Amino acid sequence: MARILLTEDDEAVRTFVKRALELDGHEVQAAEDGGEALEVLTREAGRFDLLLSDIKMPVMDGIALALATARDWPSLPILLMTGFADQRERANGLDALVHDVVTKPFSLADIRQAVRDALTGTVREPKRLSA
Repeated sequence: MARILLTEDDEAVRTFVKRALELDGHEVQAAEDGGEALEVLTREAGRFDLLLSDIKMPVMDGIALALATARDWPSLPILLMTGFADQRERANGLDALVHDVVTKPFSLADIRQAVRDALTGTVREPKRLSA
């Protein structure tokens, strides 16, 4: 399975997502903020299959982390997550660098599917409500 670097400052969310991804057999290394994640990426020479990061975090946010990651390891897929609409809008300009932005709150099934899609490069159309 995949080797994933999970970056999330909220301990409850970090634990929830880590356990969910480990259920699928992934090896998950967790970091509490973007600065720590960048240190891990540097130490590991970017040897991950996916970077999964929250956007809004102290020290270095997920967008700054995504930009640094894309610069130094351009083939590493990036999946962001956020519970804030304004943060999701900030990520819209990163379409070429970021696979997708997952909106919190999400279910186990949602995050597991988003990770599978990011790992396989699958792009899904946004769900639309019919009138």
